[in-house]
Amino acid sequence: MHLFLVILTLLASIILIGVVLLQNPKGGSGLTSGMASMGTVQTLGVRRTGDFLTKATAILAGAIMVISFIAQFTLPSRSGSVDARESILQKDLPTIPAPEAPAELPAMPGK
Repeated sequence: MHLFLVILTLLASIILIGVVLLQNPKGGSGLTSGMASMGTVQTLGVRRTGDFLTKATAILAGAIMVISFIAQFTLPSRSGSVDARESILQKDLPTIPAPEAPAELPAMPGK
């Protein structure tokens, strides 16, 4: 289940990237202008294409957030002792003994 949600999130992210790139930027020259040759602008109109892309962006972004939130609850659990949660680096570290404190502090000269 977790793998399915991760793949679904990746697909939604890739589609979101495409939708954002198709949107008309503030400057007025975006990939939407290239869609005129495909006949989409004539069919949908420039205004409707922009509305569709804006709604698609919001829906995809919301879907990615919801799927990511749900995916955290489907993570496979690690059952075992506390040692199972330590990383490999923590297991391989040598233990360094703490430096010993001196028995007596040396007297300060001049006092």
